[in-house]
Amino acid sequence: MRFLKLSFYISNLFLFIFYLYPGSIFGCFLYNDCNIQPQLTRDFIIFSSNHVYVFIIFSLLGILSFKKDLKKISYYLFSVSIFLELMHIIVPNRGFEVADLLGNVLGVILSLILYKLLTFRRSK
Repeated sequence: MRFLKLSFYISNLFLFIFYLYPGSIFGCFLYNDCNIQPQLTRDFIIFSSNHVYVFIIFSLLGILSFKKDLKKISYYLFSVSIFLELMHIIVPNRGFEVADLLGNVLGVILSLILYKLLTFRRSK
C-alpha cells in the first residue's frame, strides 16, 4: 500500500510537469522538436486517446492508493483532470482542447468503473 501511495504521489508530480510544460517533453526527446506531440493510437471519436490512457493509469493508482476514501479521491481525480486541461489556456505553446478534456474525464470514469467491477466481482 505504501508503494502505491508513493507511486501515486510521484505520478502527480510527473503529470503536472508534463501537462504544464510549455510544449511537448516527449516531442523534445523523441523527435527533437518540442512542438510535436507523440500519438500512441488514433483518437477515439471525440476523445483524445493519449489522455484517456494517461488518466486511466493515473486514476487507477489513485483509486487503489485511497480506496477507503473513494469519494474524495474521485473528486480529486475529476478536479485534476479538468484543472490541468484548463491550464492549457494560459500555458504558452499549449492549447485547451475539448477532446483532451473529454479524454481526461473518460479515463477517470473508466478507472472507477473498472475498480467497481473488480470489487463487485471479488465480493461474490
